[in-house]
Amino acid sequence: MNFKQLNYFIAVAEELHFGRAAERLDMAQPPLSRQIKQLEEDLEATLINRGRSAISLTQAGERLLERGKNIIAQMEDTRLEVRRLGQGAEGRLRVGFVGSATYGILPNIIKSFRANYTDINLSLNPMNNAQLHRALVSREIDVAFARPALNDPEFVTKELMEEKLILALPDTLDTGTRTVAKLERLATHYLILYPEYPRPSYADMVLGACEEAGFEVPLRIWCMDLQTALSLVSVGEGVCIVPDSVATAPRKGIKFLTIEPEIARTYLSLNYRLDEQGVHVQNFVRIAQKVARKTF
Repeated sequence: MNFKQLNYFIAVAEELHFGRAAERLDMAQPPLSRQIKQLEEDLEATLINRGRSAISLTQAGERLLERGKNIIAQMEDTRLEVRRLGQGAEGRLRVGFVGSATYGILPNIIKSFRANYTDINLSLNPMNNAQLHRALVSREIDVAFARPALNDPEFVTKELMEEKLILALPDTLDTGTRTVAKLERLATHYLILYPEYPRPSYADMVLGACEEAGFEVPLRIWCMDLQTALSLVSVGEGVCIVPDSVATAPRKGIKFLTIEPEIARTYLSLNYRLDEQGVHVQNFVRIAQKVARKTF
């Protein structure tokens, strides 16, 4: 039994007349009769009682009509669903991101994408760079916001925003009216670094920038993520070098100073697989770049 035969049978079963069914199908009656006969032979069941003046369905025919209509309806629903997915009208998009991205343009990108594609289910997953890389390779996520980037020849990387590094410190430290910090003054404070592992990581970029600026960072505290680092700063455990965008969200117990001279810049990137052809990903990348251009 194939779908063409099933459609032929449904037409005959609903019309209960071969002539009308053939007209409905825009075909001649003899080949229609042959198709129904072939279907009965394939199923080894009589589907239609053929009388001189009328035809009727057997019990097997009634069951096939019921099931067949459901099958055809499911096939049509599937066709429409697949078409909508192919056009990017609905579906799922899995987004991985580093914690610092939530202080920058990521929230606006998410809002804009949701506003434009209301039927897309967004899955948001905070990760560090190493986790983002593994998840993108294994296709556990579709796009990744990394800092600064995921270096892999199989990935496409789009730089979204560049920003300087600033200092987060407890608001209990007396800095007077100063709005800038000198690296050499940090020698008596613990520098809170994240993540502790896997390495290399954002922490290594910070340490490298400090070393290039002539500061060796004698006192260090390690933690796993930005949120933990900021919590440690707020309770006076040390200071932390963070992207400038982190200062846009005031946090109790913390103040921010510009580092002079500037030690380095970091940027937030959007990464996806080179072989990614999904419409959702392409739409997301387009919106992310548009939001980034508008913001900066």
